[in-house]
Amino acid sequence: MRVSINDLYTLAYGKYGIGAFNVFNAEQVHGVFRGAAKVASPVIIQLTPVARDYIHPEMLEAMLTAAGKIYPQVTYTVHLDHGNFDHCTKAIESGSYNSVMIDASHETFEENIRITKDIVEKAHQKGIAVEAELGVLSGVEDHISVDEKHALYTDPHQAEEFVRRTGCDSLAVAVGTSHGAYKFSGGEGLQLNILKEIQQRIPAFPLVLHGASAVPAEEVERINLAGGKINEGAKGANDSELLEAITYGVCKVNIATDMRLIWTRIHLEFFRDTPELFDMVVPGRAYMNALETFVAQKCTFLKSNTRN
Repeated sequence: MRVSINDLYTLAYGKYGIGAFNVFNAEQVHGVFRGAAKVASPVIIQLTPVARDYIHPEMLEAMLTAAGKIYPQVTYTVHLDHGNFDHCTKAIESGSYNSVMIDASHETFEENIRITKDIVEKAHQKGIAVEAELGVLSGVEDHISVDEKHALYTDPHQAEEFVRRTGCDSLAVAVGTSHGAYKFSGGEGLQLNILKEIQQRIPAFPLVLHGASAVPAEEVERINLAGGKINEGAKGANDSELLEAITYGVCKVNIATDMRLIWTRIHLEFFRDTPELFDMVVPGRAYMNALETFVAQKCTFLKSNTRN
């Protein structure tokens, strides 16, 4: 069942986090929906501009419509991740999204407000929610690349003013995570003190944590044993810190890197162990099964599951 993202936030706030999973193909759509169904958890399905360009917006939207019919027991919502003004405008006009993210975080504070407010006005006219971002995350995800030394934490004072002036529905905050596999190379974890102050200034307002993949060491090890070259120092979000962040208002937890690591491990091991095979269905099916297990476990960890 497809629902409003704001309804999901209302139910989740302060109690559990909702996994927001980036999908690019049918295998990922099946894996995420199957995992959500397994533990009776709501999920946020995220589509990036790169995914829209890769597989075509209509193809993506058709897959999600079909998934809603195949898995009617799953509560889900559809979100545009990391869109610029043009991306958001097209997504709003398509009528295929429940929410869009306008990412003007690299602009000045005033310009970020101006752009975000414009998208909010367009989206709200069609009943679509808007996620904005304040502060800059380091790392790499699709087209995004920001050097760590230029990463800026979200200022709680600005967060309060930003939400008031833009009318956005949720806010992605920079509190220590980054995109990609190398999330905490500086040795620091989540800045929970910043989250706590933001919550005090905008109580009951949904916050979003980007770059929240765990980057399990065992996945990195298996990938490298199968021929990969991921730095063994890759490190993801700490479990205990992530759970504490939820108590400070983080409702939406973005997951992309972990899904890519699973894909990489499955395919590298397939070609290593069975070099004589060339049937895409074999690793594809293995990936769907692995992703189903991962999503079910992640939702259970975030406490959004209702089936034990």
